[in-house]
Amino acid sequence: MQNGTNISQQSLKTNIAPNHLDRKLKTRHLSMIAIGGTIGTGLFLASGSIIHTAGPGGALTAYLIAGIMVYFLMTSLGEMAALIPITGSFSTYTSRFVDPALGFAVGWNYWYNNAIVVALELAASAIIMKYWFPSVPGIVWSMIFLFLIFGLNILTVKGYGESEFWFAIIKVITIIIFIAVGLLMIFGIMNGHTSGFDNFTNGEAPFKGGFLSIISVFMVVGFAFQGTELVGIAAGESENPRKNIPKAIKQIFWRLLLFYVLAIFVIGCLISYNDPQLLSSDIEDIAVSPFTLVFKNAGIAMAASVMNAVILTSVLSAGNSALYGASRVVWVLAKERKAPAFLKKVNSNGIPTNAIYLSTIIGMAAFLTSLFGEGTVYTWLLNAAGLSGFLSWLGISITHYRFRKAYIAQGRKLSDLPYVSKWYPFGPIVATILCVIAILGQNYSAFTGAQIDWYGILVSYIGLPLFLLAYFGYKILKKTKMVPLKQADFSQE
Repeated sequence: MQNGTNISQQSLKTNIAPNHLDRKLKTRHLSMIAIGGTIGTGLFLASGSIIHTAGPGGALTAYLIAGIMVYFLMTSLGEMAALIPITGSFSTYTSRFVDPALGFAVGWNYWYNNAIVVALELAASAIIMKYWFPSVPGIVWSMIFLFLIFGLNILTVKGYGESEFWFAIIKVITIIIFIAVGLLMIFGIMNGHTSGFDNFTNGEAPFKGGFLSIISVFMVVGFAFQGTELVGIAAGESENPRKNIPKAIKQIFWRLLLFYVLAIFVIGCLISYNDPQLLSSDIEDIAVSPFTLVFKNAGIAMAASVMNAVILTSVLSAGNSALYGASRVVWVLAKERKAPAFLKKVNSNGIPTNAIYLSTIIGMAAFLTSLFGEGTVYTWLLNAAGLSGFLSWLGISITHYRFRKAYIAQGRKLSDLPYVSKWYPFGPIVATILCVIAILGQNYSAFTGAQIDWYGILVSYIGLPLFLLAYFGYKILKKTKMVPLKQADFSQE
């Protein structure tokens, strides 16, 4: 039995077989891929409007709730990915343990979401570069950055992993410095005065707007955390997934929670929730980023330029990760005969080239729609992708619930799992409930006005009928059924 285990472990580390991806990602890559895919404009820019809407206490509560949801989701994904480390993992797991039709819908939903994120980040990069080069057409920068992230993805998977590692390091260092400077200011050690905790107690703080405000910002916070699931996508390209994935999962949650919660606490203490500048926190005005405001108040020169550079790395990191995620998911869909066969081609470096070409072309085409017709088509594409992350997370939580039941039903022992998720079944059940709340509550205000805002509903929820169309369409066409627990497939291929 020991020899069989050793052979299995060695097979995970072998060089590339035909139509198989290369295993070159280390634990540090996996950890930073998830952190890099998560820490971005949602923290650097949107955190200001979140505090303005819900108050500092409400914002902290929303981030804690979202953090708990992400913890349960990542431990669920970690248990499955450590045992079955395959690329594009969670759509495959959903097909094996729930229903092939649901796996089809989850996979294409995730691919589409990431392809559109590539377009979103290209548009954002053009806006950021205008800060330094206002006379250069934005499309020039977008094409340069598209070429850059395409190059990082098409060369080697280790190149992608290294680029994400260093992109993430820049963001992590920025946040650590921000938290350190902020705490020194709060306690009066820096900048000559004590800010203290007055902003947590003045006026309507800490919970401006009460429970409904927390719910409304929870949706935004949930989007900010999306990207952590890339660990599961990258599982099939990890050097030693049984060891690396559990280590990465354990590190990710605490790092993200520490960075987000401490950063929000510092902003809440140093900037009043009713400061009008917080409402203006968008990518077109870096000067009012909460991070920029705090650094300026601390007397740090060139704060706006430094934060603009950091946000540019965040945008490039997000685009880089999105192209990676899109290509791996559509590659595995092709292997499972749920996408055209030409997409499963792998080159001599273990890179799914055709899957990258397709995802790049779709991302570029979606970006080009932002330049025409006042961006109407682009806006609709983004709206259709709005729910995709939560739908993917919902698929993970439901799948893990069935995965564990199937594992026990087949007489297997929990002690044989490389990584055991704690809090089962409480974890996946809570994550499922929170994902459903996030999906249904995307634009609850459209239902609560004097008149129902039908256009607002259509714009906010367009992604849901598209997902259901993919699910029921495949189910009817292929006549799929829910997978019986005792027939669930635990093989590693």
